[in-house]
Amino acid sequence: MSKRQPTLLLLTALLFLLSCLLPAQAAAAKKPRLKRVQDTAVTLIEGSGPPYAGRPDAMALADEIAQQHGLDRKWVRRTLGKARHVPQVVKLITPPPVSAPRNWQQYRGRFLETERVQAGVAFWQTHRELLERASSTYGVPAEIIIGIIGVETYYGRHLGRYRVLDALATLAFDFPQEHPRAAQRTAFFRAELGEFLKLRQQAGADPFKARGSYAGAMGIPQFMPSSWARHAVDFDGDGRVDLVDSPADAIGSVASYFKAHHWQPGMPTHYPVDFDYERLDMPALLAPDIKPTFPVDQFTAKGILLGAAGRGHAGPLALVELQNGDYSPSYVAGTDNFYVVTRYNWSSYYALAVIELGQAVAAARPAKDLQASTTPSNTGCSVSTQRSTSEAPICR
Repeated sequence: MSKRQPTLLLLTALLFLLSCLLPAQAAAAKKPRLKRVQDTAVTLIEGSGPPYAGRPDAMALADEIAQQHGLDRKWVRRTLGKARHVPQVVKLITPPPVSAPRNWQQYRGRFLETERVQAGVAFWQTHRELLERASSTYGVPAEIIIGIIGVETYYGRHLGRYRVLDALATLAFDFPQEHPRAAQRTAFFRAELGEFLKLRQQAGADPFKARGSYAGAMGIPQFMPSSWARHAVDFDGDGRVDLVDSPADAIGSVASYFKAHHWQPGMPTHYPVDFDYERLDMPALLAPDIKPTFPVDQFTAKGILLGAAGRGHAGPLALVELQNGDYSPSYVAGTDNFYVVTRYNWSSYYALAVIELGQAVAAARPAKDLQASTTPSNTGCSVSTQRSTSEAPICR
């Protein structure tokens, strides 16, 4: 064997290894990341009050969190001790002394503006395959996922301005006592603070660098820490869950959340209604709020008029009322799937805005994309049923 042969064999082996590694690196590089159109220049809002290290109740909770989640006690105490009170968070979470009348038309207009719809179309075009895979995997329509991400963060543009650690600590230890559910909400945010510290410790991530909403929601879908822990998925297969920069993980996680909350594939979210005023029993119909309670025969017996699709519905229904300020309210018949949307945010106004934004984006997609998509729509159609001068929501 000549002296050149070992060298040639070594070079051949190295070239073979490189040929194996480069495609994998290229594939990793092609994984979709969020293209930042967002408020990158926005200053992170941090706490300005004294550090919570001086609060005995904070250090006592730090010990509880460490024990409950199996975290290093010194690390939890040190981390939580550096958190600071954020006055703006308390102000934002406190209900105003006099609330203005709720107005569905105004609320709807905040999310159905042309720019947001077009941003949704672009997001759908960019991530069409991911949306179709999530819909196929979890049984949740792409337009519901689109509606959630559009309402929550304008398709990743607005991820929040607050340091999450400070926001959660503020709400855990200084929740406004004048709030009607102060005790429940304090307990909720203390639990979320523990989940947040556990998430950051497990991921080896700096807890001081996470930013989100004033309530501590994070990422493209604005998951609270407990939802991140329970429902977030690694949908791009890179070995970690990233709801901040990975649209794939965000899309898959929203669908995962809805499936976990019992979304039923093929069921509409709502039906249009009208009233038989001679039989109408409005107090009884509105008593359960948005929880579907009435079988169709009971629903109609109390004065609700449904179209053919609504009369054929197999499950319970709820009469959902949406105030329109000084004008007559809007009403829809909400199904179990409408109720599932409200599990993301406990508001019928929020739920219908999500549904209608998804519908608007789907309707605005180019014809070629509509032909390529196989995702069926089953979100239903909203309608203002009281005869009034207010403009009825668009049905697509």
